[in-house]
Amino acid sequence: MPLKVYLQSLGCPKNLVDSEIMTGLLARAGMEMVLDPAAADVCVVNTCGFIGPAKRESIDAILELATYKRCDPHKRLVVTGCLAQRYGQSLAELLPEVDAFLGTGDFDRLPAVVAGRETSDPARYGRPAHLLPDERLPRTRFGPFFSAYLKVSEGCDHRCSFCAIPAIRGRHQSRPLASVLAEAQALAAEGVVELNLVAQDLTAYGRDLRDGTSLALLLRELAQIDGLQWIRLLYAHPAHLTREILEQIAAGGKICPYLDLPLQHVSDRVLRAMRRERSGEAVRRLVREIRTALPHVALRTAFLVGFPGETEEDFRELCDFVREGHFDHVGVFAYSPEEGTAAEKLPGRVPAAVARKRRRALLEIQAAVARARNESRVGSTAPVLDCGTDERGRWYGRLPTQAPEVDGVVYLSPAAQPGTIRLARIVRATSYDLYAQLDEAVAHIEAASRCKHQQAATEPIA
Repeated sequence: MPLKVYLQSLGCPKNLVDSEIMTGLLARAGMEMVLDPAAADVCVVNTCGFIGPAKRESIDAILELATYKRCDPHKRLVVTGCLAQRYGQSLAELLPEVDAFLGTGDFDRLPAVVAGRETSDPARYGRPAHLLPDERLPRTRFGPFFSAYLKVSEGCDHRCSFCAIPAIRGRHQSRPLASVLAEAQALAAEGVVELNLVAQDLTAYGRDLRDGTSLALLLRELAQIDGLQWIRLLYAHPAHLTREILEQIAAGGKICPYLDLPLQHVSDRVLRAMRRERSGEAVRRLVREIRTALPHVALRTAFLVGFPGETEEDFRELCDFVREGHFDHVGVFAYSPEEGTAAEKLPGRVPAAVARKRRRALLEIQAAVARARNESRVGSTAPVLDCGTDERGRWYGRLPTQAPEVDGVVYLSPAAQPGTIRLARIVRATSYDLYAQLDEAVAHIEAASRCKHQQAATEPIA
């Protein structure tokens, strides 16, 4: 009988790609994936260790899965991912119920560890490591057949004072262009029409290869792949955003008018303390340049409030910047000190309650901006990717300007066909979601051979 394995994936889409590779490796080794941890011989949790709330979620997941071992002493528990990479030795001492730990750089050993042929050594973690994706690695996707994340690089060379990612994932390393294109072609052959490019630093893609490879070149090549319809850019660090990248987005076609640009703040003083490469004026100038070059682009950004030394004046400056209405989607995080980062030792710690209050206030400001931007769409016609039904049975899709999981959706009427892109007329708007009527008078774009690929679609394993 094959070993039965349950895998729970936590954290960001980049971690999800790792989990999909882990599942592919386990399946290739002849193991059976199950959706119920009670039915598993081995439970695996791929953890996140980025910020405090994510770490707590990971610990809670580990402890919950450990309860199954108390009912059945033959069950085993394996912990992988960023939390194991960052705290492997400490976790091994604190969580004796865990049978093995694997970091971010050697999870390709997971089948051997799960099978009991190898053991893990948590003492080796705490140093930067990553496993660069390769098109030859098997991958079992968890989501819908028509949408996928494609990780193009690993690691980060920036040294932001609040961020532990370089210490966890290591220096930036780009995949060879041929490798990325080969995986994209394989995904398109499986029926993927929506490709979301992810990395810790997407705009730095290719710079380390020193062979002329760049994100702009990658976008041009991806746009030539038959079957792909939408290509969206996520995690585009502003430091390496070039005119050539903007030109690829402006050209239209398959590159979505969407840019995820984490800016973090706009106050000069806070940006300096964060060790960001741009001043507040440079941030404003960049946003103006983007809006001039791409007037219809959807801008997503992330801001960090409550950073050490952030004053009420700094926060008001950030609020005024958001009120100007540049952004379609905004994520706001309350600062939490991270061990080993430079910001941990900075003076002027902002009380957690104040940081949370500032987060709520900034989100309220952005909600009004987002509602106004959404209401301006009412009456217009736009392409919508049909995604099926949500947990409440409502039919929904998304625009090219809405990324999966993090942005709003478009609720559709009448029912449509998952994986197809159709024109729809926007009839109503809220701060985050839209409502639309499918326009049956226009031709729709078929995503792929639906019968074939719907049968092959995989349910999320989490």
